[in-house]
Amino acid sequence: MRISAKVDYAVRAMCELAAHTGDAPLKAEQIASAQEIPLSFLENILVDLRRAGFVRSLRGQVGGYRMAKPASEITTADVIRAVEGPLADVRGMRPESLAFTGSAASLREVWLATRVSLRRVLERVSIADVVAGEITPDVAALLDDPDALVPH
Repeated sequence: MRISAKVDYAVRAMCELAAHTGDAPLKAEQIASAQEIPLSFLENILVDLRRAGFVRSLRGQVGGYRMAKPASEITTADVIRAVEGPLADVRGMRPESLAFTGSAASLREVWLATRVSLRRVLERVSIADVVAGEITPDVAALLDDPDALVPH
């Protein structure tokens, strides 16, 4: 799986908002600076996150962004879907709608299994988990695999 800059920045922005404990909303500039995200890129991401119902924007001099729902209710999969769409697609199509022939006939099952695998990680880790540094044990156990740090 290739994790785009947009996804990386969106998850990091959500973590920054979730970790914010002050009463005042966070300005986009504050989030961008704290997470080293280009401001213009972040502003577009925040629009997607607001549209998904994850953040609220407040206008005016004291405006900025706040979480719209608890970070424990937002998974990393939710954020990915908000900014890029489905977790796993093939040429823009959902794997279950594909059919292959001949020597590639079983490829549909490979793509479906890939999606299930991604979901097993990304749907189990909430933004609150990331901020707390408390990844679920089943996901953390995957890090024990020697391939975890091998760049393929």
